[in-house]
Amino acid sequence: MKIESTIEGFDEEMDNDHLSAAEDTPLREDAFDLNDDQKIEKIQASVRDILTTLGMDLTDDSLNDTPKRVAKMFVKDIFGGLNPERKPKSSSFDNKYKYGEMLVEKNITLYSTCEHHLLPIVGIAHVAYISKGTVVGLSKMNRIVDYYAKRPQVQERLNIQIVRELQEVLGTEDVACVIDAKHLCVNSRGIRDIQSSTVTAEYGGKFKEQATRKEFLDYIKLDTNF
Repeated sequence: MKIESTIEGFDEEMDNDHLSAAEDTPLREDAFDLNDDQKIEKIQASVRDILTTLGMDLTDDSLNDTPKRVAKMFVKDIFGGLNPERKPKSSSFDNKYKYGEMLVEKNITLYSTCEHHLLPIVGIAHVAYISKGTVVGLSKMNRIVDYYAKRPQVQERLNIQIVRELQEVLGTEDVACVIDAKHLCVNSRGIRDIQSSTVTAEYGGKFKEQATRKEFLDYIKLDTNF
């Protein structure tokens, strides 16, 4: 895996580093014992307690419904990828037109959340594969990126999860993903470097070969400002 980052400094242990020992999202065994409504109720109470502790007046019209809004956002939206019921269906199709070259879906908008500070990760993903007999609809790649992004994440792990899922759906190791993203835990706090972004990549199968990798990287450099 290639990682390029302009993150500097080690003021706090693991503070700005995007490190994780697990390729799978760390989940407890009882992660799905509560349904969405039960989770929203518990999170709402916790958010209300946090805001009250910070000194906010939750009787104010602007703040009164904030705990509920935040709880629904966590469960239904920005962390919706933790729910396996929201996983895109793993459907593929026969490659009847015998297209045997690389297929690249580039500039996929990516919104995620850093699991170390729960601050946004915003960027783009480029995904590619070489068919071994099956293909997926173009939007499926976007949906897979979105599903795995919508959880507390580490960018390197996100690369791996996207590639691994597409490899399983397509029945081929020949899948690649490059992500270029800004981390607000770096941009808005700590070192506050607003210019830096983090680039990570995961290559499988033929994409580990220099020529195939170069072809993919050349594709994502193409100007697509239509």
